[in-house]
Amino acid sequence: MGIVKNKNNTCYCTVAVSSLLRRMEKMKTQKLTLGLLLMNLFIAFLGIGLVIPVLPTLMNELGISGTTVGYLTATFAIAQLIVSPFAGKAVDKLGRKIMIVIGLFIFGISEFLFGIGREIEVLFISRALGGISAAFIMPAATAFIADITNSDTRPKALGYMSAAISTGFIVGPGIGGFLAEFGTRIPFFTAGVLGAIAAILSIVLLSEPNRNEDNSEQISDGKNGLKRIVAPKYFIAFILIFIASFGLAAFESFFSLFVDHKFQFKPSDIAIVITGGAIFGAISQVALFDRLTRMWGEIKLIRYCLILSALLVFLMTVVHSYFSVLLVTFIVFVGFDLFRPAVTSYLSNIAGNEQGFVGGMNSMFTSLANISGPILGGILFDIDINYPYYFATVILFLGIVITWFWKKPVNDSLNEVKANVDN
Repeated sequence: MGIVKNKNNTCYCTVAVSSLLRRMEKMKTQKLTLGLLLMNLFIAFLGIGLVIPVLPTLMNELGISGTTVGYLTATFAIAQLIVSPFAGKAVDKLGRKIMIVIGLFIFGISEFLFGIGREIEVLFISRALGGISAAFIMPAATAFIADITNSDTRPKALGYMSAAISTGFIVGPGIGGFLAEFGTRIPFFTAGVLGAIAAILSIVLLSEPNRNEDNSEQISDGKNGLKRIVAPKYFIAFILIFIASFGLAAFESFFSLFVDHKFQFKPSDIAIVITGGAIFGAISQVALFDRLTRMWGEIKLIRYCLILSALLVFLMTVVHSYFSVLLVTFIVFVGFDLFRPAVTSYLSNIAGNEQGFVGGMNSMFTSLANISGPILGGILFDIDINYPYYFATVILFLGIVITWFWKKPVNDSLNEVKANVDN
């Protein structure tokens, strides 16, 4: 009997070890897949910001106005907004992997086109292709992450995804400025090569995931969708996403032109300021976000972020020295970088089983701001170089006023009280 018992114990141990090894191997594969997906998103959104440091040089080369620059910057977001609904359906029909790969190749082509473009029409086509590539990659990567995670690990993975997108958008100008020292078009050739490499790595390393049926949501008709958008618990958050994204787009899209015209900054100077601000903002986000959220809650944190951002955007019009520009830019990114996770956290907490809807609306209102911000900013820039920042300050101040009338949904507050009691 003892021998049989030992044999059974040995068998159970062997099964347990095998199961543990399989789980470890699966976790390792998921981490590799997630890392590759995050790299793809980073590269795609890097392309949005790469153009910013070389805009002054392009304006001189092509003889274009600030209004045209605004339209050029907004073209990316317009194309993304138009194509996104069709790309989302294609992700479910054709698969996640193929949409990511096609999107990355389109991204590479768009960057090469910008690199060789000597006519403004070619640059517009390039930016439109860039927006299409983002529309392909974004929903595919989001669905891929949802398929390889569960309800416990998904929020963290989606947080990484948001960080990859934000980092790409903010760091892009810095990298573009450094590379522009070797040639105005070098940043775009570099991005094109990176896009092609990422596409090839995706072909080799990514496998189409098994669909996670638990993530599917009932699709509401257009009327119910509109009702959800204007629902009190969502609508104010969506408006504030638009306002903050508008402020960031207006600030960053014309930063290079502003400091070029006002302070004669070179591309390398622009790169140092924006990259330094992005790094400082990211560090502040990691170090402060959790602590400030616990201290104030999301709504108060959002209000204080908007106050900080509005004040510093306005200060950009009155500073005069290199150091003061550096300081203002460093701190302004703290406000924007803390706002985004705060509003995302708020929406995630109240969304329940409408996470997909909330994520889509977050993206839509951000895209609308990335369209209108540069266009209006470009028109105002041609009148006076300070006007885009004045207007952004007014819009951010409007957001501050809105937050004073913003209250958490009753159900969400009750859940917080219950959680505190349970703890």
